[in-house]
Amino acid sequence: SVIRYLGKYTHRIAISNYRIKDMTESTVTFSAKDYKNQGIWKEITLSGEEFIRRFLMHVPPKRFVRIRHYGLLSSRNKKK
Repeated sequence: SVIRYLGKYTHRIAISNYRIKDMTESTVTFSAKDYKNQGIWKEITLSGEEFIRRFLMHVPPKRFVRIRHYGLLSSRNKKK
């Protein structure tokens, strides 16, 4: 039920579905890039509570609009 619940919110927010490797009653294992170690992918196992805490740090606040590219990087200005 946790994966079904989080699955609604994982699309391009914090973590892709394919990165969640395993889940038990108390832990979640997922793959992550270790930027301190030359960007090598590794598997991390966290408690369910810690995984949810980290995940919720990436959920935007209510009525917050995500803008990825604006100003000089906007689609309109890329050709210029």
